[in-house]
Order: sequence, then structure tokens, then C-alpha cells
Amino acid sequence: MRVHARDNVAIIVNPEGVAAGAEFPDSLTAREAIPQSHKIALAAIEPGQPVCRYGEIIGYARRAVEPGQWVREEMIEAPAAPDLDTLPLATRPPAPLPPLEGFTFEGYRNADGSYGTRNILGLATTVQCVAPTVEYAARRIRAELLPRFPHVDDVVAVTHPYGCGVAIEAPGARIPVRTLQHISLHANLSGQPLLVSLGCEKLQPARLFPPAFAGQALPVLEAANVIRLQDQLGFAETVAAILRAAELRLIQLDRRRRHTCPAAGLVVGLQCGGSDAFSGVTCNPAVGFAADLLVRAGATVLFSEVTEVRDAVHLLTPRAATPNVARALIREMRWYDDYLALGQADRSANPTPGNKRGGLANVVEKALGSIAKAGSTALMDVASHGEKVTGKGLIFAATPASDFICGTQQLASMNLHIFTTGEGTPYGLSLVPVLKVSSRTALAEKWHDLIDLDAGGIATGAKSMEEVGWEIFHRVLEVASGRRTWSEHWGLGNALIPFNPGPVT
Repeated sequence: MRVHARDNVAIIVNPEGVAAGAEFPDSLTAREAIPQSHKIALAAIEPGQPVCRYGEIIGYARRAVEPGQWVREEMIEAPAAPDLDTLPLATRPPAPLPPLEGFTFEGYRNADGSYGTRNILGLATTVQCVAPTVEYAARRIRAELLPRFPHVDDVVAVTHPYGCGVAIEAPGARIPVRTLQHISLHANLSGQPLLVSLGCEKLQPARLFPPAFAGQALPVLEAANVIRLQDQLGFAETVAAILRAAELRLIQLDRRRRHTCPAAGLVVGLQCGGSDAFSGVTCNPAVGFAADLLVRAGATVLFSEVTEVRDAVHLLTPRAATPNVARALIREMRWYDDYLALGQADRSANPTPGNKRGGLANVVEKALGSIAKAGSTALMDVASHGEKVTGKGLIFAATPASDFICGTQQLASMNLHIFTTGEGTPYGLSLVPVLKVSSRTALAEKWHDLIDLDAGGIATGAKSMEEVGWEIFHRVLEVASGRRTWSEHWGLGNALIPFNPGPVT
């Protein structure tokens, strides 16, 4: 499978790979056995010459490469990252695509104007110390109370490893604090969680939700909605207090009903994990096509993962709607460059061993495939780490590439998640439905009860990228309307890990 006319490598589609001596229709002969998804040289490449995929340079040959040879990671020297000071700024913003009208989903309308795709009782927390108690209480609520309230989808303990033992005044603390502020008021919690505090932590309830945060006192800070563990008489009474407050809240939530909502009410986060060399030619571009459809329907689409954008940023800054949007994207790239340098690391720490097993040679190749999720529309805005996205269209929400941290950061804004994978992962989030799309049919068949949609047919020609993109778009509307994903079926929800670049004391 060759992506671009300039490419001098292609990837092997055959599920079993190819044997040495295998001949292709264009008369190319494999010089050695090459596994599926790995690269084969289409022409001779001299030492120091570019190795091209996606029409872009993914590296330079460290030694001579013959046509038909397996092009492996150790044979490629990664190029330098794009110079942030010389990038084009909004030089080619795409013209708006024709709007898609009339698309809706059945969701929940919230008082603040947001839309929920699920109706969940949230038990928000200020500090990790209370996490086991709150998770225990959530299990009790799920078993003892929830069956009486059929219109409530779930109860979720919004626990995290933050809140104390940190430099809460440090500039870096703004990131996890604002992330937890927005997650605690998530649209799928109707913006009205119960809040559980220990009592002595640095992240006090009033610090988590100061008046300046919302411009007024929040209902979540009313005495009936805050349980302070150090005010209770023992563990049993603590749990009983949470259950009493939860029952009152469940009565309110059970009155909520789904209503027809415009597709513009969707805020869809895009992420990839366990990527392989197929991701950039099957699932990611199909998701990118679906992202274009969502934007045309008026929705908000978030893509993220700074280290998986950094080496392809030169393809994105020209697409910015304005020079200021392009500068904001560069700002986030530069901030992360400095962050990695402070930790004496660089972008070569990405990709993972699994990515390499799946045929990705380096982070440049990974980034070029990753940004395919962003589709083709103009980049309308950039949100920094943990900020709540309020705009419409395609938006870059800065996050690390770590699956768990990226998902947590995107939860500050999104009400539905699309997750692409080539190697496979059981990743899920409890607060939003996660729609999982595979890059290869072999993975979808192996993990038939974890993968929601298969994009592998694009590689074999069984389906077009546009067909799969429309399929994803329609499935998004179905899932937003209540159709459960496999992650929801199994109750898979990874722990929330807010990004904390600040000091730990």
C-alpha cells in the first residue's frame, strides 16, 4: 500500500506478510520475508537519501537500501523536527465545506447550555486520599440504589491522584486544577456532581471552585452537596452520608429524559493508541473524514497529543483559520519542547515498542499518520492543557500523547470519544462513551468484543475511506443517543490522570 506518488516505501497489507521472493504486480520482488504493516523499499535508496512516506520525509537512509528490501527502524535516521520559527502562518486555510443540516442525536440538555450523551451521577473528589472510600460508596450505590432509578445510566467516582502533597501555588498546578474543575462539572454529570473532600487537603472545595471560576457560587458547593470525611463519625457513617446524598441526587437525575438535540451539541475528542503503520492510511483518515462531517454539522472536534503532532506541525499551521491560531499552535509545541528538555528527554521517547512492532519507524512517521484524524477543515482554535473548549469546528486541545492523560485532559470538554488503534487496547473512560476503531481487520476479528468499528477494509479495497467515514459519523450519532460501546458493555474505565507538570512536595 503506497500513500503518495513521492513515496519510495510502501507497507505490506497481506495479513501473513510476504515471503522472500514474492512478486508484486508492478514486478517488484521481496528480497526477504516482510511482516504485515512493515515497509518495503520501492526503489533503491542511497545512504543519506530521504525515505518518504505520506509524501513526506520520515528519515534518511543510514545505509544503501535495495528495491524489495525490508526497511526497518534501525536503517532510518530521523530528521530534525520542523523549525517553529519559520512555519507558515494561516497561508492556506481551507474554504468552509457545505453545511450538513438536519442531523440530530437523542441527548440531555443541561442548564448551562451543554449537552450530555449520558445521564450519570458523579461523585467528584478533591484529593486522592478519599478515592478508595468514594469508589467503595460508588459500588454500594450501583448495587443498592441505582436499580430503583432506571433513567440514570451509571454512578461514577471521579477519582484522581492529585489534590495534596503538591505545590498548589506553582504555575504548573493550574493545569491539573482547571482540568478537575471542568471534569467535575462534566456535561454527562449534568454539571451537578456531589463533591467528596477529606478536609485537610490543599485542593479545598472552595479552591477547586472559587467564585471567579464561574462568576458566582456553584450549587456543587452548597452544604447538601459536599461530604467532608473528617466531619464524619467513622467509615460506616461516612459511606452512609454519601449514600444519603446520592439518593437525593438520583431522584433528580431520574427525572431527566433524552430529547432531540442538534448534532452541533456534540464535542467529540479524537485519540489514537497502540498505533501501527496502517493507522495513518485506514482508521485515522476515516476518522478524519468523519471529523469533517461533524464539523459540517456544526459540532466541535478535538484532536490532541502534542508529541504526535510536533513533527507534522508544518502541515497544520497553514490550515489555521488565522495567524493568531497558528501562533497558538506553535506556542503549545514550544512549551512542550521546553517541558521535555527540562526532563532531559526529547521526542524520540515516542513511539512505543508496540508501535515499532506494528511497522512505525519513528515519531515522524507516527505523527504524519496521527494528524490524519484532523481531517481537512480549517483549524479554528487552540486550547492549552486542561482548558475547556467553547468554540465550534476543528480545535487542537493540547495534551501529552499518553492515552490516559490525553483522555483525562480531553474530558474537560468532550461528551464522546473516538479512539483508533492498530495493536489493540481495552482502554475506556467512565464519563463518556468510547467508540473504538481498528486499523486492521485482523485486530477487529481477534478482538470482536472490544472493537466497535473496523477500518481495515480500506487497505484491502473492500471499503472506501469515505464509506467508513460515513459509518463512523452515523455510529457517533447512535452512540450519543444511547447505543452502548463495547467499553461500556464491559464497564471499562481507565483511571483519570490529570497532567501535572508542577512540583510534588
